[in-house]
Amino acid sequence: MSDFYENESAWREKVAADAREEACMAFAPGDPKLPRVLLIGDSISMGYTIPVREALRGAANVRRIPGNAGMTERGLANLDLWLGGGNWAAIHFNFGLHDLKYLSADGKLDLSGTQVCGLAAYELNLGTLAMRLLATGAKVIWAATTPVPEGASGRKAGDEVTYNAAAARVMQKARIPVNDLHAAVLPELATYQLPRNVHFNDAGSKFLGARVAEHLRRAL
Repeated sequence: MSDFYENESAWREKVAADAREEACMAFAPGDPKLPRVLLIGDSISMGYTIPVREALRGAANVRRIPGNAGMTERGLANLDLWLGGGNWAAIHFNFGLHDLKYLSADGKLDLSGTQVCGLAAYELNLGTLAMRLLATGAKVIWAATTPVPEGASGRKAGDEVTYNAAAARVMQKARIPVNDLHAAVLPELATYQLPRNVHFNDAGSKFLGARVAEHLRRAL
């Protein structure tokens, strides 16, 4: 099987044309002598992909999945594709912001709509994902979901705390270390997070990326 993380023509077949416009999705030639690292996550991880890649330059080939990981259900459906040719030294992953969001019947962010994935289903899905990632033989690291501020569209502030608690139970049982990005960035939200938005500015992505790189460096 051609590994699309290492073969540009195969990569183009897996990454949607619009996603290729994202700098974090650009094909990144690697050094076959270096260990391989995989980042799995939503747009927050897309923001810190390049900072992590730069921080680990010369130490690891940092790859990310070909798109936004979305919710845990999408992760279960796509994990085999995302793992590519395998042989990962470390995998850093997160799911949460897309599971806890609320959508209207037409798929728009709306607190009066339906929550995408309830807490019980989230914990169950995450447990399955954790076991599948551990089965690769990689050193697996979980990233706690970053804060949901007041006024963020389609999400309730504080829901991430409950979801992080469920994730912590899963990781404790699986003996997967936790990179607590929530606790790390919480005191810095005024500086790094966009107003009434779950996303971060460039400085915030670099802040998160430094902590991701630190945890990966330890794992490697």
